[in-house]
Amino acid sequence: MTDAPLDARSQDEQTCSFAEATTLLHSTSPSAQQAGLLNPPVHRASTIVYDRVEDYIDRHRHLYDGVIYGLYGTETSHALGNAIAQLEGGVRTVLTSSGTAAISLSLSAFLGAGDHLLVVDTVYRSTRRFCDEVLTKHGVEVSYFSPAIGSEIASLIRPHTRMIFLETPGSLTFELIDVRAITTVAREQGILTALDNTWATPMLFRPIEHGVDISIAAATKYLSGHSDVMLGAMTAATADIYKRLKDTAARWGSSASPDDCYLVHRGLRTLDVRLERHQRTALELAAWFETQPEVRRVLYPALPGDPSHSIWKRDFTGASGLFGVLLDPMSATERAALFNELSLFKLGSSWGGFESLMVPSWPAPTRSCSALDDGALIRVHAGLERGADLICDLEQAFARLRSVRVKI
Repeated sequence: MTDAPLDARSQDEQTCSFAEATTLLHSTSPSAQQAGLLNPPVHRASTIVYDRVEDYIDRHRHLYDGVIYGLYGTETSHALGNAIAQLEGGVRTVLTSSGTAAISLSLSAFLGAGDHLLVVDTVYRSTRRFCDEVLTKHGVEVSYFSPAIGSEIASLIRPHTRMIFLETPGSLTFELIDVRAITTVAREQGILTALDNTWATPMLFRPIEHGVDISIAAATKYLSGHSDVMLGAMTAATADIYKRLKDTAARWGSSASPDDCYLVHRGLRTLDVRLERHQRTALELAAWFETQPEVRRVLYPALPGDPSHSIWKRDFTGASGLFGVLLDPMSATERAALFNELSLFKLGSSWGGFESLMVPSWPAPTRSCSALDDGALIRVHAGLERGADLICDLEQAFARLRSVRVKI
């Protein structure tokens, strides 16, 4: 009997299917691997020089997959873009200077004067402002629709509708959308769809698998995870869409800093374990909030009693650490008592970092299709601190709130 070669393996062993978290840990560019480095180094560049005039003349052949000028990316940004595209299940990813830039460029790339855009009513405030203050100025007609619309969105489509913009869950109020129902209609009508997936990240929800054409993320938040980077990402479902996004970013002169790309790529390695901790702590905090007499409702689709829970359970593999809490109305004095002496929770915009945040979100956000309760809405981000410690901080804050209310 002849011994098998030392490298002989079964077919199953040769075709291991790795989990997304494992793949992320090994998402390193070939150039970095050749140098023996685990993380891609920072390549800063504006000018790229060539040895031969023929190569210089032909450089634009590599616009979409190479390094020809700093504005179009370097090996550092390409490495991060490839890692995000792999996680998203998309063709390629275009990186921008911020999440807002990614949203604006995704819309600008496919809309022009005379076009009609459908936007979910619960989008991020900056998205709504861009639509209302910039797109309309350039002749784009914008209409908003309820997040509960589902396949009924077909009734809103017009002959000149070119795009549907989604965000799930909704900003501040956390309603989920039946994404598949909407994208099915959109594809039948030949209409593009884009979705802001910053809350879930592609680790917990993969828009492209649900029929979305462009998946958008503010990498500033969970993909980075450390509250020290501004970065946006647009991942395309097809090569043609990718090229259109890449060209539009170039025309607007938008690019991502290689230093920021390096930091986000490093943060990406721990995304899976961070999200697991964010969710566990968020569920602890949400359960605590639900027991407080001042709380009318906790807005978090991972909770069994949430109106969007069935969609979350069907389409998502987990939840992040951001949620809303609707309390009874409060005065300025009561608001100060609740927020001004917090120890662990910080007051600050953004979210997705290691630290816990809690901020007031009233007056109510702008809505066209649905009315909100008149209570005091707050936004909570559960960071990576121990849940028990955060609850202790909240207990003291609510005690101060009650003390002020008793005195009034």
